[in-house]
Amino acid sequence: MTDAALDVDEAVFDAVERIPPGRVSTYGAIGRLVGIGPRRVARALSQGGGAVPWFRVVRADGSVAEPVRVRQLELLAGEGVPIRNGRVDLATVGFPVSRPPG
Repeated sequence: MTDAALDVDEAVFDAVERIPPGRVSTYGAIGRLVGIGPRRVARALSQGGGAVPWFRVVRADGSVAEPVRVRQLELLAGEGVPIRNGRVDLATVGFPVSRPPG
């Protein structure tokens, strides 16, 4: 992996770490913050995001990724995130990650 790719991954991890317990963000919101597409966010989290709360990142429609669906829904439910029909209620718990001041 190149230094640039590692830097992008680290930026994704930093953004994800700012999502508080009980809240979620989307791949797109994280991507906009970091300056990459949502698929690149997903790749960073799937390849090396185990040390950050990866489960707090969901699709734009509130659904979760199929390969980790059961575990992700368990972890989110454990934080009190409302889930209906397998989707997170983004209107209630969506977290708009934004750039830190400065």
